[in-house]
Amino acid sequence: MKSRIEQVMKKFADKCDYLEVHFEETEESCIGFNGPRLSDLGRRVDFGGNVRALHRGGWGFASFNSVDRLEEFAQYAVDQARTVGKEVSRLAETEPVVADVPVKLRSDPRNVSLEKKVEILRAYNKRALGFGDGVTSTVVTYFDRFHKFWFGSSEGSLVYQERVDIGGRVSPVAARDGDTQSYNVGFGGSDDFGVVKGLEAEIDEACAVALGKLDAPKIKGGEYTVILDPRLAGVFVHEAFGHLSEGDNVYEDENLQKVMKLGRRFGGSFLNVYDTGLDRGLRGHLVYDDEGVATEKTYLIREGELVGRLHSRETAGKMGEKPTGNARCLDYRFPPIPRMRNTCIAQGEATFDEMIAGIDYGVYCISASGGQTNGEMFTFTAANARMIRDGKLAEQVRDVTLTGNVFTTLENIDLIANDLAAHDGGGGCGKAGQFPLPVTHGSPHVRIRNVVIGGE
Repeated sequence: MKSRIEQVMKKFADKCDYLEVHFEETEESCIGFNGPRLSDLGRRVDFGGNVRALHRGGWGFASFNSVDRLEEFAQYAVDQARTVGKEVSRLAETEPVVADVPVKLRSDPRNVSLEKKVEILRAYNKRALGFGDGVTSTVVTYFDRFHKFWFGSSEGSLVYQERVDIGGRVSPVAARDGDTQSYNVGFGGSDDFGVVKGLEAEIDEACAVALGKLDAPKIKGGEYTVILDPRLAGVFVHEAFGHLSEGDNVYEDENLQKVMKLGRRFGGSFLNVYDTGLDRGLRGHLVYDDEGVATEKTYLIREGELVGRLHSRETAGKMGEKPTGNARCLDYRFPPIPRMRNTCIAQGEATFDEMIAGIDYGVYCISASGGQTNGEMFTFTAANARMIRDGKLAEQVRDVTLTGNVFTTLENIDLIANDLAAHDGGGGCGKAGQFPLPVTHGSPHVRIRNVVIGGE
C-alpha cells in the first residue's frame, strides 16, 4: 500500500496544493439478540480508500474500493479541487510523520471464536430474561472491529496504523399494563476483549432498575440542585459543550465565534474540561488522527476559562491556531472533519458524601437514556434517578428530563468530585452523516445548582 501511495504522490502532487491518500481494511464480527432470538450473527471484511486534494482553498474527494483504479480516482479528486478552488489554501503546518503503529492488545478478540462470543452473550441474555417477573424482553448487541489504516500525503507523511474497536450493550426491558421501561449495561474498549466479561452484577442491577421504574413515581417538575453521575456528566460535556468546541462548528458560525471566544469565563476556577486521544484502552484512543497529526491532550476549559478548541489542519489554519489531532472520519467513504476523542470534565477534590450532604432537596441523576442539543440549549433524560432528601438518597423517580443553557449550567457547577471515571458503550458520536464514530466521555460526579427538570 505504501508503494501505491508513493506512486500517486509522484504523479499528482505537483498538480494541486496538497494531496493525501487513505486506505482502510476492516474485519468485523457482530452478534445480536432480540428477546430470546438470535437476531444478528455475522463476520465481514471491507476494504476501500480515498483520495483528497486541496487546491486554492477548494477540496476534491473521491472514495473507492478498487486499488487498480487509484490513479483514476486521484485524477478525479485533483480535477474537483482545481474546479472549485477560488481562494488561498490554508493548512496549519505540521511536521511530516513516517511511522508504523501496530496495535498493542491486552486480550485480542480475534483469538476468541465466534461461537464463544455467542455463548457469552447468550448467557447474559438468558440471565436478564430470567431475572424475574416483569422483565419481558431484551436487546443485546456486540461487535469487534480490527482496522488497518494507511495514510500518505504530498508533504511526506506515510503512516500505517492498526486499531481495535469493541463495544455492545445488554438492555433488559420491563413491562406492565402497557408501561415499558429499560436500562442499559454498555461496554466497550480498544485493547481488551475482557471488557465483555464479568458483567453479571451490572446486568442484575440493570434488571432491578428497569423493574423499579415501573413502580417509581414521576418526578414533579421544578428547579432542583442535582448531582450528575459520571456517565450522565460525561454525556453532558460531550454533547452540550464538546460539539461547540469543534473547530469547523466555530469557524462556520459567526455567532458561535462571539460566544466561544478564547478567554471567556465559563465557570469556577475548579472547572477543567479536556479532550484527549492519549488514554489507551478507551474507544476514543488514537495515536495519529486521519490527517497524520499526532493526538494530544487538549484543554478546552482550564480553571474556568475557555483556552482551546478541537481542530483539523484546515480549521486550525483558517483560525490561526494549532492542529490538535482531532481530524477524524468514520471510514474511507468520508473526509476527515474535527471530531472529539475522549472528552472529560477533569477530576475535582470533593467526595460524593460531601456533595450530597449539602442538599436538603434535590435529585441524583444516573446515566442518560436520550437527549438533544440545539446550539447552546440542551435537553437530556436521565436513565435512572433518585430523590435526595436531607442529605441522603431517597426514593427512585422516573421521567427526569434536564433542560437548560450549557453556559449557565457550567457556571452553576459548584462541586466536582474526586472520582473521575470514563465510560465506553457500544454507540458512538454522530456528525455530518458520519455515525457512529468511536468516542469516549468521562467525568467525576458533578453538583449543579438551579437545574430545570420537567415532570408532573
